[in-house]
Amino acid sequence: MNNVSSAFIFIDALLIHNFVLSVFLGICPFIGVSNRFETASRMGIAVIFVMIVSSSLAYGINLVLLHFNAEYLRIIAYIVVIAAMVQLVEMFIKKTSPALFRALGIYLPLITTNCAVLGVAMLQTSRGYNFVQSFFFTLGSGLGFTLALIIMSGIRSKINLNDVPSIARGTAIVLLIAGVLSLAFMGFTGLGG
Repeated sequence: MNNVSSAFIFIDALLIHNFVLSVFLGICPFIGVSNRFETASRMGIAVIFVMIVSSSLAYGINLVLLHFNAEYLRIIAYIVVIAAMVQLVEMFIKKTSPALFRALGIYLPLITTNCAVLGVAMLQTSRGYNFVQSFFFTLGSGLGFTLALIIMSGIRSKINLNDVPSIARGTAIVLLIAGVLSLAFMGFTGLGG
């Protein structure tokens, strides 16, 4: 049993150990979907939903696997759950918002291989969180992921309005910005005590 408060777990996952900017998980959608605010925010919501549902199911699966001494099946079981959740989200978005489905493109099915989603399930298990702590860890991680996407989309929209030197255009400026954002989020490590 872990005696860390749920509030600290939430802040830790949101800011101190932000999955994208401090732990460096989920970089592919961070770089690929952060062109526009609308796309970034909706991708963030989809990732939060997948994280919450899949990590809740992963918590239950972990209890079952521990009961039967089958911890070696943990990763495979988590991947199956994550893939199923992404399929449900993909079908829902395709049915309710075809324009968003086209805008997200290949990045929507890539949530399945988003290491941030698997990382949440694996880390909550390895840290020994109870269900409430796992929920706050997942919620903080998902909101942190969304926060990183939204910040990056805001900066990229401002960059598109400015004249960037030719040597730094495209991927180069995006990676430079990501590095600076990462350094800024590293400043939150002092909150951990």
